[in-house]
Amino acid sequence: MLHKRIILPALLLFALAFTQLTAQERPFTIMSYNVENLFDTIDTPVFDDTEFTPASKKQWNTEKYNKKLTDLSKVISAVGKENLPDIIGLIEVENRKVLEDLVNTPSLKAGGYGIVHEESPDGRGIDVALIYRKDRFAYEGHVKLPVAFPFDSTETTRDILYVFGKAPDGMDIHFFVNHWSSRIGGERETEPKRMYCAVTLRRSVDLLLSRDSRARIVIMGDFNDEPTNRSLMSVLQASNKRKNISVGEFYNLMYDKHNLTPQGTYFYQGNWNMLDHLIVSHSLLNVKSGYGCTYDSGQILREEWMLFKAKNGDLSPNRTYGGPNYYGGISDHLPVFLVLEMAKDVKK
Repeated sequence: MLHKRIILPALLLFALAFTQLTAQERPFTIMSYNVENLFDTIDTPVFDDTEFTPASKKQWNTEKYNKKLTDLSKVISAVGKENLPDIIGLIEVENRKVLEDLVNTPSLKAGGYGIVHEESPDGRGIDVALIYRKDRFAYEGHVKLPVAFPFDSTETTRDILYVFGKAPDGMDIHFFVNHWSSRIGGERETEPKRMYCAVTLRRSVDLLLSRDSRARIVIMGDFNDEPTNRSLMSVLQASNKRKNISVGEFYNLMYDKHNLTPQGTYFYQGNWNMLDHLIVSHSLLNVKSGYGCTYDSGQILREEWMLFKAKNGDLSPNRTYGGPNYYGGISDHLPVFLVLEMAKDVKK
């Protein structure tokens, strides 16, 4: 009888250790998604958000808001085949309340998501945020990085959100969530704003790399620029260079999808644009231990139920609004994601 009392606890401890090891080695999924104006229905006087209230031309109400939350949670759930995404960078969210409502939808509640959010000086009140599975990412802190335009001190844009902590492999990992200035007013005319967004980000990652040249960095968001634009290629130094990538250089996982095969995340005037990016530091490529990825790890989630088919046959992201017209779609952007795997599982 005594030996059974000894063996059973030992077997239980072994089972628990095996389960923990499996959780640590499980792939780590990172997602970035512009959710197209996720506003609540309440007017906030300090921001210009009246268009997303019941009395506006858009007639934004609780029913439409709840539908959007449900639709967004369906998209997020579709990224992970077996498990909900571990890290999600969200773009165009109004405040913490909408994030709390999103993570508490039936489809996402099981993820036990924590929230990182800071208010930005954006005139409409839209921000970036990051939500994370508390059982998969040990949050340690965050910093908001304001973007200033020397040529116009009155102009404001969204802050960049920097979040750091530990991945399930026990090693540090750093995330930068971005929503750079839009192209409204013309791509060339507005380019200086995105250049200064890139300068702000580059300074921050340079400081980080000066302290730890092997820092694992993931840069994500809606950049309103394509992979070959100067802000990304020249200032941020994010390219599709696959050989001898070194400290300080970044690899844009969406570059080749844009450059070699006509794909994109945003559809404008009959053309696909690759405005949403996942960019990684050299330390996440060709890894020998811990989590890593390949040069082809970047993915676009593109399901038929997320798309609208025009009369001419064009497919585009099924958006929520077109001007004041309510279409009832999910978002005007498609999400991007990557899966980090343990070194032994990364395909060479």
